[in-house]
Amino acid sequence: MHKLSLAAAAALLAPLGALAADLHLSVVDGPAATTPLYVALFDSAQNYDSNKTLAAQIVQMNNGTARLSFPGLAPGRYALRVFADENGNGKLDTNLMGMPTERYGFSNDAKGNRAAPGFDAAALQVDANVQTVIHLR
Repeated sequence: MHKLSLAAAAALLAPLGALAADLHLSVVDGPAATTPLYVALFDSAQNYDSNKTLAAQIVQMNNGTARLSFPGLAPGRYALRVFADENGNGKLDTNLMGMPTERYGFSNDAKGNRAAPGFDAAALQVDANVQTVIHLR
């Protein structure tokens, strides 16, 4: 009976893996010099607001562009935040007014009004493999 239960559970869970999707991202309009690009992926408005990433990557931008992927995501809504660390200090630098002095962007090329855009503005629906582009500003 125990083996039957495990087999039944495995059969029920097997289709869930088929629902996983890959999110492919291209980031453009970065600096010409080779620069680290910090990419954060969020899976809910609450996590986005509290800066709790589902996943994060650091890749090198070359000639102003970078490509990366987040494989195996469950169907749902996801938002991305990115910035090019042009001075290599590991953080997004800002001026005295709090405005970024390094290039940054959000999924959907969302823009905020004197602050970062909210999760809903930046959220992408991922039900199957998705390819998206973020333009840095």
